Amino acid sequence: MPDELSIAIVGAGIGGLCAALCLLQAGFDVHVYEQSTSFGEVGGGLQISPNASRILHRLGLAAALSPSVVRARELHQRRWDDGRTLLRIPLGDVAEKTFGAPHFHVHRAELLAALAHALPVSRLHLGQRLAGFAPAGDRVELQFESGLRVTADVLVGADGIRSQVRQALLGADPARFTGCVAYRGLVPAECLEDLQLDLTMQIWLGPHRHFVHYFVARERLLNFVAVIERGSWTGESWMDRGNAQELLGEFAGWHAQVRSILSQAREPFVWALFDRPPLTRWSFGAVTLLGDACHPMLPSFGQGAAQAIEDGATLAACLSARGGASVSDALLRYEALRLPRTARVQELSTQNRDRFQLPDGPAQRERDARLASAGPDPAVGWLFKHDAWAAATVVE
Repeated sequence: MPDELSIAIVGAGIGGLCAALCLLQAGFDVHVYEQSTSFGEVGGGLQISPNASRILHRLGLAAALSPSVVRARELHQRRWDDGRTLLRIPLGDVAEKTFGAPHFHVHRAELLAALAHALPVSRLHLGQRLAGFAPAGDRVELQFESGLRVTADVLVGADGIRSQVRQALLGADPARFTGCVAYRGLVPAECLEDLQLDLTMQIWLGPHRHFVHYFVARERLLNFVAVIERGSWTGESWMDRGNAQELLGEFAGWHAQVRSILSQAREPFVWALFDRPPLTRWSFGAVTLLGDACHPMLPSFGQGAAQAIEDGATLAACLSARGGASVSDALLRYEALRLPRTARVQELSTQNRDRFQLPDGPAQRERDARLASAGPDPAVGWLFKHDAWAAATVVE
């Protein structure tokens, strides 16, 4: 029976918590172990596309999230200097009707709170930093720095791009700096009333950088992300407090709307953007990976959280449908279903970054002409229509 299987998830980010809820809903005995002692506010806004929102709604979170989310009417890509429209893609009611689930924006802290609140308190263990793990027969024993020892049938490493579980499985594999940094910030909507911003997600394309903004938190805050090419990153941390004036200087000559938003940025954070190439495998025996631990990607496609959410649903479906198959076979099926899709999304994210940041010139003019004549993007349809649970429960 499914409820006889015990599952330990290391990492209580969006992917880990969502996986726990999917597995719990499927009847498994799930516990989540997180090294932090509390959930923080850092992270800003997230895009939740239909491929992920249908999973959150299936978990019963629609009512909890409804007061917080913002549903943009469209995605609007614009030129950096004159604001000229390059592309419009309808979202809002059109996306929900087309793909059967909504597209929305939410503050990361609000989504984390909704996920954590839905998980029984006895199943979330904060302040537990993983020290190591080892086989224990057909099971896995986890050791934590607190002295806690846990034995489980399955270990899921959902502990981010610096995953300890990944390193234990695959050895030291330093993430690579992508040559870009991302400034992120939140601006109170009342500070931007003069701009009369409409309810759209806007992406401004420019030489060697791009700028994204959309509303979150009941439209009370405008979330922005400014991605800038940089030759190196020398900080010890991947995240630092940014300098607002330096950030504004990076966008000298850009459209007045962009500069007005940045002029209100008081304490932006700056992240170095790291990634890794797609793996060839990430499941070994009773141990597997999830989210950024196995497929970190650039934010240029807005799919980091969504793909981690898909992972959780697929994992739960594969374990539920395993029948007489072993746990390791079920985890290999989860990997086989997820690896090609996430590798493609990683590639699309990098391609988007490159396309957004073309310097002015022939390639940029060709891009703009192509966008002006573009119809629906097949990649968007392929991405948004996906139902991770259904895909994993199809009889092979």
